Amino acid sequence: MLRLEGLRVRVEDREIIKGANLEVQGRQVHLIIGPNGSGKSTLALAVAGHPAYEVVGGKIFFEGRDITSLPPDERARRGIFLAFQNPVEIEGLNMVDYLAKLIEKRTGEKPLTPLREHVVEFVTEKLGPYLEALGFNEGFLDREINVGFSGGEKKKFEILQMFALRPKLAILDEPDSGVDVDSLNIIGRLLDRALQEGITLLLITHTGGLYRHLKVDRVHVMYDGRIVASGGGDLFERIQESGFEVVIR
Repeated sequence: MLRLEGLRVRVEDREIIKGANLEVQGRQVHLIIGPNGSGKSTLALAVAGHPAYEVVGGKIFFEGRDITSLPPDERARRGIFLAFQNPVEIEGLNMVDYLAKLIEKRTGEKPLTPLREHVVEFVTEKLGPYLEALGFNEGFLDREINVGFSGGEKKKFEILQMFALRPKLAILDEPDSGVDVDSLNIIGRLLDRALQEGITLLLITHTGGLYRHLKVDRVHVMYDGRIVASGGGDLFERIQESGFEVVIR
């Protein structure tokens, strides 16, 4: 589904990704772990097409097509979703209106009228099971996006957006950071549900907190802008026991 060939990415005047190779098959869970500053978030943003992250070498392929030069909106339309490590606050826009727009973009459907009760009914009808699982009630949906949210609430709202858009590939940048144990359990269950519903998951993480909540197909270790090791669960266990030195020394 996703293939990176010798990817090199520069931010301003510094090259962060220095020749990364990666392949992610459809309907799988892949984990990218590594020390702070190894380039994990840069990799995620480059795949999503963030304009500040310039590809200076290599290629990005999605479903067999070269998307290296495509703008971020076209990549999103093709089925790539990115959940941010630090979601921004958006004042003046509430969650329910935003979710309704996401659903409309995906399906072409929209509420009967702009009246709030119709918008809420529309979003609840489309996302009801996920809203319930995440603990988002009608009052919560009326809040401005991420304004005053806890770390766990921000990460859970990113997951809700994923279900609204139903991408083919969801890249989640540190969905396990800044969340408590209860939120981590909820996020783990919802990501497993996403996988069962056909969404491929690429999780960028520093701690690997979600590893035991999901059946991970492949673990990749990133260091100094490169994927330096790949393997199964045994690789993760070795790193948990002895640190990243076992693969980067």
